[in-house]
Amino acid sequence: MKSGQWYVLLAAVLWGTTGTVQALAQALAPAGVPPLAVGAVRLAIGGGALLLWAWGCGRLADGRVWDKRPLLLGALAVAAYQPFFFAGVARTGVAVGTMVAIGSAPVIAGLWQWAVWGVRPSPRWVAATFFAVAGCSLLALAGGAVTVNIAGMLLALGAGSSYALFALMTKELLADHAPETVTAVVFSLGALLLLPLLFFIDISWVARASGLLAAVWLGLGATALAYLLYTRGLAQTPVATAVTLSLAEPLTASLLGIFLLGEAVNGMMLVAMGLVFAGLVVLATATPKRVDASGG
Repeated sequence: MKSGQWYVLLAAVLWGTTGTVQALAQALAPAGVPPLAVGAVRLAIGGGALLLWAWGCGRLADGRVWDKRPLLLGALAVAAYQPFFFAGVARTGVAVGTMVAIGSAPVIAGLWQWAVWGVRPSPRWVAATFFAVAGCSLLALAGGAVTVNIAGMLLALGAGSSYALFALMTKELLADHAPETVTAVVFSLGALLLLPLLFFIDISWVARASGLLAAVWLGLGATALAYLLYTRGLAQTPVATAVTLSLAEPLTASLLGIFLLGEAVNGMMLVAMGLVFAGLVVLATATPKRVDASGG
């Protein structure tokens, strides 16, 4: 496996720890706090931390002109993901909302590369994505009852599209700027777009110890550090491949839930985790030449 793929997988593992930290700290979603408030605070802390870190390390002054189109679209995608995802989950439930948001992103990214950049998805990428998306779908369905809401599914699809757009625009920016610089600038601009929300939603929960712990972890661990790793990996990995590898997030969440929280496991979950793992292995074992040339 190439080093860039390892960075993407490490980022996905960090994203996947969010649910476990929530259960252990009993803090990531304080009672009565709207999910969108958590998302806005997460992006504000993460974007601010990234900007301060890049400025302190002298990463911002690279002397190169920024291409405004991918920069603005990337920042808009980062900001749009939060309301799309949380609104979608609120309407159709966590299982279906997460499944649609996460599962649609690699497909959208692959089709975009094909339609706009002329990068035809390879059979290996198609197979890997099929296995991984099928596994994520089964993981979402394995928990029990599922609520399907058309509006919620469309909103979740908007979240998946936003994530795919973020990855695609970031890839373009990486041609002229360092990964750390791109991450800091895109996320700080995205946080700026969501900043007005903080004046209209209740963020008093951040003053509580549990709420502060939640905000710090989501902002610094699951956002700042995770996306620094992801962007570094994306610089060395085709977009479609990186987005598919990020499906290790739900696999990580399931494994941590079983081994650290003692959650029940059934046959469907085992099959689902096996499918996700198979998809990741198919991508990870691709020859460097094939991956670089085909985007998957």
